[in-house]
Amino acid sequence: MARKIRWGILGPGSIAEKFAAGLKTLPDAELTAVGSRSLERANIFADSFNIPHRHGTYEGLADDSDIDAIYVSTPHPFHKECAILCLEAGKAVLCEKPLTVDAGQAEEMIASARAHNQFLMEAMWTRFLPVMVKVREWLADGAIGEPRLLTADHGSRKVLSTETLAGRHFNPELGGGALLDVGVYTIALAYMVFGAPSKVTSLAHLGQTNVDEQASILLGYDSGQIANLFCAISTETSKEARITGTHGSIHIPHFWEATSATLEVRGKDPVHIEIPFEENGFEYQTIEVNNCLRLGKLESDVMPLDESLSIIKTMDTVREQWGLEYPPFGSVLVPCQDNVVDPEERMTEEAIEKNIS
Repeated sequence: MARKIRWGILGPGSIAEKFAAGLKTLPDAELTAVGSRSLERANIFADSFNIPHRHGTYEGLADDSDIDAIYVSTPHPFHKECAILCLEAGKAVLCEKPLTVDAGQAEEMIASARAHNQFLMEAMWTRFLPVMVKVREWLADGAIGEPRLLTADHGSRKVLSTETLAGRHFNPELGGGALLDVGVYTIALAYMVFGAPSKVTSLAHLGQTNVDEQASILLGYDSGQIANLFCAISTETSKEARITGTHGSIHIPHFWEATSATLEVRGKDPVHIEIPFEENGFEYQTIEVNNCLRLGKLESDVMPLDESLSIIKTMDTVREQWGLEYPPFGSVLVPCQDNVVDPEERMTEEAIEKNIS
């Protein structure tokens, strides 16, 4: 593919804004189209980023012959149907994390990608940050010996209110809660360091709207390694990670958006690295997709589909231990109805009252 890779965005929300800003810095990519359930919202977003093609339906975006790849950035429950829509239309897909809300949906999405011979990758942007690339090099080189323990946390303080209920974090109908939103970062980091766990133990507090407001997750491995993870939407944490091995450790402040890390090996001076983003950090996952498409690859070696599926299976196990089930989700590929949550609209006052009653 000698020309620029032409991108479309499905679901013009706040995450899509970050993705668009990052993509705009890449010389071999072009932001060509945006699709929304509302042409008005598509136009507003397109005007902000000078995007030529605007679509008032997701189907219109998927069928746009002038784009090669689509970034799916709807809320979690709608990833599967939106991604499959694009894959069936012959488009490569970068789907916002987590890939889907459960393993069954992930298996459907992956099967669709493979059946249609199309590229698919979970947008686990942390995995592609330059600092994380360096961390993997340290681990591969045995810089800290054998990795034995990982601690990682990602928690933010959000207060249950009419205003916050209008968003997705406390809304079970949008897959709200800490696990899918930020817990997936900690679990994906454990996979990067140790791979898939053999044991999963967890504890969560389910709040007034029946979403997981904070949780502790312990992953165990056959060789004795342990990952101690914490996630929250109701408690502010340091958002740092530490990988401890037999010879030293790696400390990663704000690991999910890391721009620095410190290698500490016993008997040696610490090695500190700082690698600022070129833009906002979202550009690196797009670089990975572009490179894969130019090489004719159907998935990424850095974030392979089987690993994304395994991560979701681990999250399914965690939710099963909590007794947390998500309510039935409506479709975003049908006209708006009173009983269907619009993923691009704030909740109505009636829906808010329903969730807090």
